[in-house]
Amino acid sequence: MNRRGSRRGRDVAVLLDDFGHRLPVVPAVEAGRRERGPFIELVPRRGPRGRGRGRAATPAPLSVWRMTSEQTPVVWPLIASSGLPPTGAQMGIDLLSGGAFYCDPVGWVTDDDIPVTNPNVVVFGKPGRGKSATVKAFALRMLAYGYRTLVLGDTKDEYEPLCRALGVEPFVIGHGLSARVNPLAFGPLGHGWEQLDAAEARRREAIMFARWLVLIRGLVGSQNVPFGPVEETAVGEALRLLTGYRSGATRLTEPTIPQLWQALDEPTDDLVASCRYADRRHFLDATRTLRDALGSLVKGSLAGLFDDHTSIEVDWRAPIQSLSLSRLEPLGDQAVGIALTCLNSWGQAMREIADPGDVRIVIRDETWRQMRLGAEAMKSLDANLRLSRRDADVQILLAHKPSDMLTAGDASSQAVAISRDLLHLCDVKVLHGQDQAVADELATMLGLTPIAQRVVTGWAIAGKGCALWLVGDRAFKVQTVLTAPELALTDTNEALTAGRPA
Repeated sequence: MNRRGSRRGRDVAVLLDDFGHRLPVVPAVEAGRRERGPFIELVPRRGPRGRGRGRAATPAPLSVWRMTSEQTPVVWPLIASSGLPPTGAQMGIDLLSGGAFYCDPVGWVTDDDIPVTNPNVVVFGKPGRGKSATVKAFALRMLAYGYRTLVLGDTKDEYEPLCRALGVEPFVIGHGLSARVNPLAFGPLGHGWEQLDAAEARRREAIMFARWLVLIRGLVGSQNVPFGPVEETAVGEALRLLTGYRSGATRLTEPTIPQLWQALDEPTDDLVASCRYADRRHFLDATRTLRDALGSLVKGSLAGLFDDHTSIEVDWRAPIQSLSLSRLEPLGDQAVGIALTCLNSWGQAMREIADPGDVRIVIRDETWRQMRLGAEAMKSLDANLRLSRRDADVQILLAHKPSDMLTAGDASSQAVAISRDLLHLCDVKVLHGQDQAVADELATMLGLTPIAQRVVTGWAIAGKGCALWLVGDRAFKVQTVLTAPELALTDTNEALTAGRPA
């Protein structure tokens, strides 16, 4: 048997040709000439031999350096960190990258790539280092993006030139002046009460009475008087009787602090019964310290300022509004702190119902005075910072140094714990120049590294407007740049230079 030899079969092209189908022929491409590379031969470590060819007699020494990632930008300064988007107010120059620096707290919150969860800003700086000028420039430049500004308590009239340049006259609160602000004002929540259904009325009632209780708790706490469940029940029931909510009135009556004090000092039978006391004497004995604390506010140094209905008409469509407290400066820090607490409650009432797109910058200067009143006075400020996302407000706190936040009480007190939380509620921190003695505070309270501390105590202290911006966990060395008109509006040395020759 012969073994069958292997025969070569026909390929696809031949088979198709037998049936009258021919495949197209691919034209042959002539291979191009390969270019020579720049390095056609290896070069010895010391260089090629021969005269004029760059040969080194000895090899160059090679040094090895070890460093951290924070020290690397110093050795390679041209390597820029990840920047921020060019949205919002252009504040100045980012010296780490050489580009422009933009500030847009609300835009940063809505950008998932930026580690910011709230639009609150805290600004620290030694007096004269430009922190108020930076805040004024930010408020002025954000007008182009639809932001309006509300200054809740201008204790030094620093924002008065800015208001008048924008055609707005600031409101001045002080003895002998006509301006009155009622911290127990209804605000927009009291409008159209007779047209509300039961569910909406209960919702608004809960918001208003909760705000009032926070205010009264803070005012009473500023007198070192405890405010517990007994006092809260008495104040809440008195406010419900004064407004007419307890009796189911279709139109509520706005209360004042003197009316509240009088209702507690001369209680009606309905108030005594609603608070579950046996008789009127029992009620008066249980609320004696509460009534004394409110009475000292009504008859004390702030009498006639916050004890009547609001007498000012605020144009919320204006680019800026400011309430000046400079006339209260001679009364002391406690009086100014109480006034700031009252304005805080009033400002919160005005912003509880805001139109869509009504974004506002709320500036709170000298907040340490309010913090010194104790934990209860700080809870309203804490609530405002927590609700900034809901209200579309950019809350800006100004203080001299981080330890100002800790003047509310002992290191282990509730007030200090709330103060530390306030720092965490501000994801954007602007650190202007500080003395070397404040370096430890920057490390313990803000977690700054030694290099960042030296930026604040060295570079930033040397020039006005120089600041270390902390946007989440990112750091930027920013030099604020002001135009000539802005320099005139933000100058805080007018009193010092008024007598000098030009």
